[in-house]
Amino acid sequence: MPELPEVEVVRAGLEPVVTNAFVSGVEVFEPRSLKRHVPARGGFAALIEGRRMLAAVRRGKFLWLPLDSGDALVTHLGMSGQVLLRAPGHEESGLLRIRLHLEHPDHGEYWVNFVDQRIFGGMAVDAMAPAADGFTAGYAGAAHGDWDVLIPSQVAHIARDPLDPAFDDATFIARLRSTRSGVKRALLDQRLVSGIGNIYADEALWAAKMHYEQPGNTLSVRRARLLLTEVRQVLAKALAEGGTSFDAQYVNVNGASGYFSHSLNVYGQQGKPCPRCGTTIVREQFMNRGSHFCPHCQKLRRPRSA
Repeated sequence: MPELPEVEVVRAGLEPVVTNAFVSGVEVFEPRSLKRHVPARGGFAALIEGRRMLAAVRRGKFLWLPLDSGDALVTHLGMSGQVLLRAPGHEESGLLRIRLHLEHPDHGEYWVNFVDQRIFGGMAVDAMAPAADGFTAGYAGAAHGDWDVLIPSQVAHIARDPLDPAFDDATFIARLRSTRSGVKRALLDQRLVSGIGNIYADEALWAAKMHYEQPGNTLSVRRARLLLTEVRQVLAKALAEGGTSFDAQYVNVNGASGYFSHSLNVYGQQGKPCPRCGTTIVREQFMNRGSHFCPHCQKLRRPRSA
């Protein structure tokens, strides 16, 4: 599933084209891609057509486009969703689910195509309300306006991500150190911290030399802070390299793949030597997926007895 870097790459690609763009038309080819839309709010197309988009904003894995109506077009990529910028008339090779027709004062006419093979992602028009902590609701690049402290109701339960300027390090560390759950389970808890999935959790834990089942309440403040630092470094590096693409599904708005897959140290590297010590990387079942780690570098540490 796309994680923070992949969604941020899409957000950054959309930003210059959707900001101040007028929505001249909407085509829905697959109603199942609107499963997150609440029909009682009104028809999906009717709520978007004729509106102006104000920005492209992200929190964790969620992306939304604020509208001049006070609503937002919320997009979640799910497992295989793609948001692609196309010239009018482009023949889409993928499974096209939704198309937005945009007119931009500087860039002219564009299509925004939502392509999704497995229909786990989707779009919805959602109401917005002030963020609970009063800060800017999500990352929007350089754009600012009255909308930037508002967050869609479908995203409000999601915690801030580690690259968010308003992320509260002290609160995260305190909550991490209060849980008996393993640290990887905590990193995947979107109520604690958003944007981190299986790939970047494994990579950050390897960088911090920490076992994925290490209970959070056994960590010192120093170790918890180290893990947060490594999470940020892994996410930043992946973002700089365009995200992680294992196949043609994870692409930017122009259809190009990221290349962080070439920088992975443990994820998907089972059977290969650890880049740090040479021990064979192993994969273990974890929450209906897998955890990849080095048995030598990432030993499970038992808490000291009193």
